[in-house]
Amino acid sequence: MAKKSFVNKVAIVTGSSRGIGHAIALALGKAGAKVVLNGRDEDRLREVKSQLQAQQIETTYFKGDVSNAQEAKDLIAFALHHYGQIDLLINNVGVSSRGNLADLDPSVIEQVFKSNVFGTIFPTQAALPSLRQTKGSIIFISSLAGIHGLPGLSPYSASKMALTSFVESLRIEENAHQVHIGQLQVAMTEIVHNKEVLAADGSKQVLAPRHKGKVLSMQEVAQDCLELIVKRSSKKTQTFIGQLNSLFNRISPLLVEKILLKNLHRFKENSK
Repeated sequence: MAKKSFVNKVAIVTGSSRGIGHAIALALGKAGAKVVLNGRDEDRLREVKSQLQAQQIETTYFKGDVSNAQEAKDLIAFALHHYGQIDLLINNVGVSSRGNLADLDPSVIEQVFKSNVFGTIFPTQAALPSLRQTKGSIIFISSLAGIHGLPGLSPYSASKMALTSFVESLRIEENAHQVHIGQLQVAMTEIVHNKEVLAADGSKQVLAPRHKGKVLSMQEVAQDCLELIVKRSSKKTQTFIGQLNSLFNRISPLLVEKILLKNLHRFKENSK
């Protein structure tokens, strides 16, 4: 990725204190962008900021919960105060859960939608006036779970499908303002140590490391994100299997459902 592509660009990456968000922030910084980190854990944010600065990346951070409308506005105001403009907004923040709907505490559903949907819509809405001025980009980090609902992941799948319709509406609304809207449907990716999801009862569940099958690196996800921005593409679906899933789901959703039913054991293994 050519470094000149992002020189003097200001990028906000939500949920960037670890994981995919961290990888995207690092990749943008290496490509020349000034990066505004965001998350709720200040210790992690400080650590990531130090890591980026050690590589000569200009960066700062804002501690806040972007699923709260006021804190999302505060993030955008902070970035504008610090750098004077916003060119890129990477909506990466999100949370997942494990368990069938019949077993889920209602608070789990609420938390997933609050983080994945509100935590994306609120910063987007707040940043739009600035992004219209720079004719910038908004990238939504989504999932293959947003193509067809997956067992044990119903709130997560529904939240990602909600984002797809939001992205489609926004792309039409912002066309006249030349704001680029891109969506990255992420395939199964490696996870950070002690990554947590919500268990059925609302408690935190630590996921086991992912080693089986084709697992993408977080750096691969980050590079696909940057490619979306450079090409100003509307969507990228990761992996050949993911692309087949998308194709089959358009042709015959029932076929996809039958395939999923035959592979229930794999979802149970990946839920651990």
